[in-house]
Amino acid sequence: MAFEDKLSNIATQSMIETLISSKTRIKLLLKFFLNSNTTAYLRSLESEFGESTNAIRLELNRLEKAGMLSSFADGNKKVFKANTNHPLFGEIHNIILKHIGLDKVIINVIERLGDVKEVYLAGSFSRGLDSQIIDLIIIGNIDINYLVALIGKVEKIIQRKIRYLIYSPTERDSIDWSTFSPKPLMLWDDERNKLEKHEHVQ
Repeated sequence: MAFEDKLSNIATQSMIETLISSKTRIKLLLKFFLNSNTTAYLRSLESEFGESTNAIRLELNRLEKAGMLSSFADGNKKVFKANTNHPLFGEIHNIILKHIGLDKVIINVIERLGDVKEVYLAGSFSRGLDSQIIDLIIIGNIDINYLVALIGKVEKIIQRKIRYLIYSPTERDSIDWSTFSPKPLMLWDDERNKLEKHEHVQ
């Protein structure tokens, strides 16, 4: 089963790179469609990506023309963000999750841990930047030894390192979210998932 999961993850990554030949476009989709609250302008993207403004501008214009990005003026800057009303927004978001391997993290780690209340994505991915490290904030009553064992298995599948911070439910309200920049992105919520499972059963 682990071998099949690994093949599935490799296939998803290869599929994106095959369908989208532009590395710049892949970076932009990751930037805007992983965290829909992300905004950016041309010069900031040039600094982050280390690419020419011409290449980035070309892809931004293509994505905006296709309706996948929207823009607004902020002083003399043109600021872009994902168009969450686009009919393919949800599908693209899910493909990005699979490309990173977060779907495997949810299925093989979070849903097996037991008493997990919330999980947040922090670090580079919360900024929409690709990385070999996935940073998670886990809130719940966690068996550390079991978590370490599950993470060890899924890291081999997704070929990325997973780091984590753990807070108990009673510590949740004392978390200083301002120490994280940007604000972590909610990846999993116990109450929301319970509701979705209940609706599916009905």
